[in-house]
Amino acid sequence: MDACWRTAKRRSQVPHARNAGIAFVMMVMTVSTAGIKTKSKRAEFYRRSMQVLQNANIPFLIAGAGAVRFYTRVSRQTKDFDLHLRPHHVDAALDAFARAGYKTAKIFPHWLAKAKCGRDCVDLIFRAGNGLCEVDDSWFDRAHDQTFLGLTVKFSAPEEILWMKAYIMERERFDGADVVHILESCAEKLDWSHLLGRFGPDWRVLLSHLVLFGYIYPSERRRIPAAVMNDLIKRLRDEAPALAADRVCRGTLLSRAQYLEDVQKRGFRDARLGQRAHMDAGDIAHWTSAIADENKAEKTRSVK
Repeated sequence: MDACWRTAKRRSQVPHARNAGIAFVMMVMTVSTAGIKTKSKRAEFYRRSMQVLQNANIPFLIAGAGAVRFYTRVSRQTKDFDLHLRPHHVDAALDAFARAGYKTAKIFPHWLAKAKCGRDCVDLIFRAGNGLCEVDDSWFDRAHDQTFLGLTVKFSAPEEILWMKAYIMERERFDGADVVHILESCAEKLDWSHLLGRFGPDWRVLLSHLVLFGYIYPSERRRIPAAVMNDLIKRLRDEAPALAADRVCRGTLLSRAQYLEDVQKRGFRDARLGQRAHMDAGDIAHWTSAIADENKAEKTRSVK
C-alpha cells in the first residue's frame, strides 16, 4: 500500500448528494459494477488530497475538469486532479504532500507543480503555461463555495476558468470546447465586465471564442450580451487601419510548439518575453524541451 494511503481514513460514499457538486462527485464515484473499485479509490484520493491541504491551512480552488463539470455538467475523463493555488503557497503545499507520503516536484517552475500517490496525481496550478493568468487573491474572493466529497471547498469562478482555458490551442489539445460549454451554461451569470478586464489587451482571443460560440450554437447567440459583442467588434474595426510596429508573435501565448519557427527563425519577437508573462528565457527553454519528452511518452503509450 502506498505511504500516502496509510493514514487515510476509509470512507464510504459521499454523505450529501443534494448539492450541485454531486454532478462532479458522480463522475469520480461508481458508475458500473466493473468500475466500483477504481472509481471509489479515485474519489478517496481526491478527498485525501484536499484534506492534506486543509490540514496544512493552505487555500486551494478546484479547477480543471472538475470545475468544468461543476458549471456545465459536461464530463470527460481525466487522470489528474487539478487545483489552483497562489504562487507563494506552492512550496508549502509540496511540503505538506511530501509529509503525507506523496512524491512531489515543481515540474515547470513558472506554472505547475505535481504531487503523486501511486498512479494518481494532483496538479498544483498557479499560472497558465504561457505565463499569464496568475492565481491571486481575487480568484479566491470570487470563488464558489461548495460541499464536495463531504468537504467544504471552493471552485474557481467560471470567468477565471474560461480565461485560463481560452489560451490553450495546441495541436494536440484545444480547450475551446470547455470555453463554449461554460458560455452555454453560464452566459447569463457571467460578470462580463470582469471577463473583459481579465483578457485586457488579449480581447481578440475572447472575441474568437465568442464567434465560435455563435457558430457552434446558432440558437444561443442572443445569450452573449449585445453590448459585449458590439464593443469587441468596434475595437476590431477601429484597430484595423493601424499596423503594429513591433514584429511580435503572440502565437506562443496560444501554443508552445506551433509558433517556434516564427520566434526562432523568422524574426518575430516571442510575446512570452514581454512584461505581462511570468516567463524568462530559461522557463521558455524548459517548457519547449518538454515537447519532445511528452511526444516520446505519448508514442510509448500508443505502442502499449
